[in-house]
Amino acid sequence: MERPAPTPDGIVRLGLAFRESKTLLSAIELDVFTILADGPLELDALAGRAGVHQRGARDFFDALVSLRMLERDAAGRYADTAEAALYLDRRKPTYIGGELEFANERQFGPWRQLTEALRTGVPQSGSRGSGNYPAYYADPTVLENVANGMAGGTLQIAGALADSFPWAAYKTLIDIGTAKGCLPVQIALAHPHISGGGFDLPAMKPLFDRHVREHGLSDRLRFHSGDFFTDPLPRADVLVMGRILHNWDLRTKMMLLRKAFEALPAGGALIVYERLIDDERRHSTAGFMASLNMLVLTAGGFDYTGIDCMNWMRDAGFVETYVGALSNELSMIVGLR
Repeated sequence: MERPAPTPDGIVRLGLAFRESKTLLSAIELDVFTILADGPLELDALAGRAGVHQRGARDFFDALVSLRMLERDAAGRYADTAEAALYLDRRKPTYIGGELEFANERQFGPWRQLTEALRTGVPQSGSRGSGNYPAYYADPTVLENVANGMAGGTLQIAGALADSFPWAAYKTLIDIGTAKGCLPVQIALAHPHISGGGFDLPAMKPLFDRHVREHGLSDRLRFHSGDFFTDPLPRADVLVMGRILHNWDLRTKMMLLRKAFEALPAGGALIVYERLIDDERRHSTAGFMASLNMLVLTAGGFDYTGIDCMNWMRDAGFVETYVGALSNELSMIVGLR
């Protein structure tokens, strides 16, 4: 039997996927899901509260229904889906929209220049691309957007890490590149014997201190100011580098791994977590997209496989390494000193 001719449907859908993505990002920017967390609204009321012009309102909200981000009842009232209500209402502690706000503000524009980045190898993101993070963070609006983005992308992973790593064997934790401290807060909440804190550039300290204080953990977690290019890392039983290594070239990756090794005691652990590329480099779309994101945004960053990272850890001195899954997209690579 002759096989049917392939259709171009999948190609077209993939090529136009940015339109669906931007529809969701705009809905978050317009606070649609937070507005609807108070209860269902009819079209005109929702458009008015979200500030959406009547010309595009019906198609916009119905598009969100078709994308399964909203529901619409028989009376025409819009409401959040269960997932949107849990994860996209910015008033809930489960809000992950910060990561998507960050993508909207800091990544969507530069990705228009992916072709130029591929042709030249040059980042398309201004001061972030130069690695000049103190200048990048000098704008309070950028700083808050970055901190919230990192927290949004960390919240679920921190919970998985709290469950999957043997914290009972350790007492202290420092999160390297901690931003507002989402990860150490979640680990400390889950494991009352853990103390420590986070390490980042000084500009992050007020945001970290506020976040820790809001969770009642100021007696156990504190901020360590520094620059990991010029300063030693704080000492602790466990160091975490979450989506840090992929920002840098191989020479810098190795420098950071060696600094981590030096800061750990015998038996201490380094946890790296990233969107890994699969070892055969065939299947990990999320890992490849993360690596292309580094091409667009940074001067030398790239993502890597679990085997790559374990080899680098061993070269830095770690005596035992292993990989473990944290979610459908992210994995941890653990190095024991």
